[in-house]
Amino acid sequence: MKLMWVIATMIVAVALQMTLARYTVGGRWAFDLVLVGVLFAALQLGMIAGTLGGLTQDVLDNGIVGVGGLVKTVVGFAAGAVGAQFVLARPSARMVIVAIATMIHRMLLYGILAMIKQQWAAMPWRAMLWETAVNTLCSLVAFYAAEALPGAMARGRASRRSSFSRRQW
Repeated sequence: MKLMWVIATMIVAVALQMTLARYTVGGRWAFDLVLVGVLFAALQLGMIAGTLGGLTQDVLDNGIVGVGGLVKTVVGFAAGAVGAQFVLARPSARMVIVAIATMIHRMLLYGILAMIKQQWAAMPWRAMLWETAVNTLCSLVAFYAAEALPGAMARGRASRRSSFSRRQW
């Protein structure tokens, strides 16, 4: 059941990323919703989300296949370890983890690509900070929605029952 939940999270994250990426300036990736999905699932379940999300994004992107999967797996594992070590029940605490993980993700990605290409590219700090801000905002919305959704569904089910089936004491 948990694996299906992770797969569904990754499908939604990749679909949103691929759909919304063309609306960014020049088609550049100004946000990484797959990373947000990975961290959302990793704080719940572990590092398998990073592997699934990263490899799927690598296959759909025109980059080197496996680099994004490796980086997202490492970041997903670290986020899962931090989530297991500390009680991160509040969305604001999880939002801080997403912000830190986004920065680490981008630095690891540039580091691995620099080792593969044997040349160090300049780090686009402004773009990285912008990506961190957008990812953090998206994660805040996702975590609040995940908390509110079960209660809203229960209220919806209760309101659909006929008045004869409700217990009124």
